Amino acid sequence: MKHEIKTQPFLFFKRTHPQVFIGSAIIMLVFILAATLFTRSSKSFFDAVQSGIVNNFSWVFTVSTILFLIFVLYLLFSRFGGVRLGQPDEKPEFGYTTWFAMMFSAGMGIGLVFWSIAEPIKHYANPPMANLQAFAPANQAIGITFFHWGLHAWAIFMVVGLSLAYFSFRKGLPLTIRSCFYPLLGEKIYGRWGHCIDIFAVVGTMFGVATSLGLGAMQVNSGLNFLGDCPETKTTQIVLIALITACATISVVLGLEKGISRLSHFNIWLSVILVSFIFFLGPTGFILQTFGEGLKDYLSNIVYFSYWSEWVAAPDWQATWTIFYWGWWIAWAPFVGMFIARISRGRTVREFIIGGLFAPVLATFIWLSVFGGTALYLETIQGAPIAAAVSANVSTALFKTLAYLPFDQITAALSTLVIVTFFVTSSDSGSLVIDILTAGGDQDPPKNQRIFWAVTEGVIASVLVLAGGLKALQTAAIASGLPFALIMIGMCFALFKELRKEF
Repeated sequence: MKHEIKTQPFLFFKRTHPQVFIGSAIIMLVFILAATLFTRSSKSFFDAVQSGIVNNFSWVFTVSTILFLIFVLYLLFSRFGGVRLGQPDEKPEFGYTTWFAMMFSAGMGIGLVFWSIAEPIKHYANPPMANLQAFAPANQAIGITFFHWGLHAWAIFMVVGLSLAYFSFRKGLPLTIRSCFYPLLGEKIYGRWGHCIDIFAVVGTMFGVATSLGLGAMQVNSGLNFLGDCPETKTTQIVLIALITACATISVVLGLEKGISRLSHFNIWLSVILVSFIFFLGPTGFILQTFGEGLKDYLSNIVYFSYWSEWVAAPDWQATWTIFYWGWWIAWAPFVGMFIARISRGRTVREFIIGGLFAPVLATFIWLSVFGGTALYLETIQGAPIAAAVSANVSTALFKTLAYLPFDQITAALSTLVIVTFFVTSSDSGSLVIDILTAGGDQDPPKNQRIFWAVTEGVIASVLVLAGGLKALQTAAIASGLPFALIMIGMCFALFKELRKEF
């Protein structure tokens, strides 16, 4: 069994895997040129791709996410839960606080801030389950939002993270997606099959991260418009992407210890301050009720939620919500999974799943209850036109809501800062992961390669914003997630096969 992937210099990069690096770079260059030179045609192409996938392959996302959650829960309670992701006596590199901070910042970040108010309000204003009288509109809205951000999402990340950590730290294989297929492909992972798998992972990660960067830029722009007289235009958003990408580049050059971990800590503390601020300034009792009712509806209907959209929801609703989310999380899975694997060496399978599945989901539900509950209270009890504001411009939802609370300028400024730090942590973590993949699994890849991929992320996010805004971002997530969903099913089978063999 080989234990490393051969790398070599390429142009001014010291250690690269040429096939993966060049293949990924060519695909991204073709996309950038096509979307920039043929903007109108690109928008039509995005619409056609999204429609085709949702109409013909939405079932792939629905079935695969259910399988991923079942698989992760099985591992949690099985005899394999005690397997250590590393050598038998190895200790974790990071403590629980740092581990959780980096995991949560990389895993949800910008998207959670962007949708925490807009999604519950949209589901409340246009209930997708209007024919089901058992659901109160507000409870239905928060329950569906919990579903999209809950166990299914993190189970996707857990599958990739567990596979990578197990095959890399326990079996001594390179920290790349191809290593997860060693039980199925053997030495072929070092040939063209392995190259294709890693290229899919790099491209999916790039578009998944770029989707979040585009959403973040739109919301930062809205925040600056609320605080001052900053125009909400695509030009402004592209300038913001450039500035924040520069910050992310500095962070990723500093590395995991000095840059990413410290920024993640800062990011989490800012988030805690913001959530606490809104919780005590807003309708505290209503927020607690929202959390309790939403959690009850989510857990009691999780099986129904898992498949209902495939049979009940209209294709346009699926494309905007459930299938978009599943595609987005799957596209993010190589990035988040590898990043979680990289920071989880020395933990057991059971510890990995408990800490990586349930803790982030609980924190996510608290966040959604505070922000979504506040918006629902203002809409339903106070009669504030939050739904109209969300319908007019999704990215302004957070700031329109804050305007009805005390100290709105302070909370808006703090929210903008939180979005920026989430923006930076997503970009620098994504750049590090892509660089590891294109450097053949090297866990400390050269700094100039990190800079290259950080800048490329910013360029692709800018192109997506320019070529179609939110619709283009959603299509990129769905299109890049589809092939990787099939790859992940293979990962589950390979991991299970190797765990059985070990026992």
